[in-house]
Amino acid sequence: MRRPIRAAAGLATATVMSLVASGCMTVHGELAVLPGAKKSEAAQALADFTEAYNKADKAYDPALDAGRVTGALGAINQAGLKARAVTNPEGNAQHQPLELTDAKYLIPKKAGWPRWFVADTDSNRDKDDGPGDNRWVLIFVRGGADQLWEVAYLAILSPDEIPEFKTDKDGYVVPAPADSGSPAVAPGEVGGEYVSYLKDGKPEHFARGPHTDQWRGSREKNAKLPGLTIQYSDQRLDDGEFAPLALATKDGGAFVFFAIKYFERQTAAAGYTPKVSADVKALLTGRVENTLTKEWVSSQAALLAPDGADADQIKVLSRLQGVIGAEGS
Repeated sequence: MRRPIRAAAGLATATVMSLVASGCMTVHGELAVLPGAKKSEAAQALADFTEAYNKADKAYDPALDAGRVTGALGAINQAGLKARAVTNPEGNAQHQPLELTDAKYLIPKKAGWPRWFVADTDSNRDKDDGPGDNRWVLIFVRGGADQLWEVAYLAILSPDEIPEFKTDKDGYVVPAPADSGSPAVAPGEVGGEYVSYLKDGKPEHFARGPHTDQWRGSREKNAKLPGLTIQYSDQRLDDGEFAPLALATKDGGAFVFFAIKYFERQTAAAGYTPKVSADVKALLTGRVENTLTKEWVSSQAALLAPDGADADQIKVLSRLQGVIGAEGS
């Protein structure tokens, strides 16, 4: 039985929830259902993001791409650059410019703002054949005509993990509403169910893999390290700039991008102190005496089976995570 979708608030407004709403929603009084972007506009947004990303990565300066990232990717990117600016104040001596080519733009129609589209690209960070081949899939969001296109989600997927998407009569991809009954699980419920699953393994309709049962197993193993107790606390993160984004797939399911936040609390035995890496230390507040709490943001891409599927209703295909804060006590 599906749990009711709670209203989005804070990080909810009707404007924010339109990110996963159907094309018939009216936002800011705009009635016309239009493509989220022209292909030329999408291509320029990808070029602008790549340029800003490279400048920020080379200088380790979060300000240089702050206007081109948001949501889960923004939180991870900005915290990572902030930490490296402390550990490497002279910049990134090993910087290699990111190149994103062979772009395929998946553009849904919708009314009003915000608008969004997907860029399925080939990066220069992989091998172009064999098991090392992958695609960088970026989700661009724009909150208004006077705002920049920003990347909210990034998933790195093998080519065969990217499904066939449902399209309308004009060839545009179709967004999947948060409360859609077509997939076995509504896109708006996935974040909450993932949090529940990580806690106690339920609901059980998550497919096995590195981001589900194997991650739970790794956590259980880490919790029993000699001299150190590790506790995890997971929270759904699906409001505002962290709202999930979903596209309908050709088979009646959906492909959803969503985020969660979790805290990792390390408590050392008497006479010991948790180890703090240089990157975490750069984000640390307080003094680590016997406890270190790391705050993480984790971004996932998942394939939702069509309604009626009995097992493996949710396949989590990608997970990108990073520490965004830390506290000692």
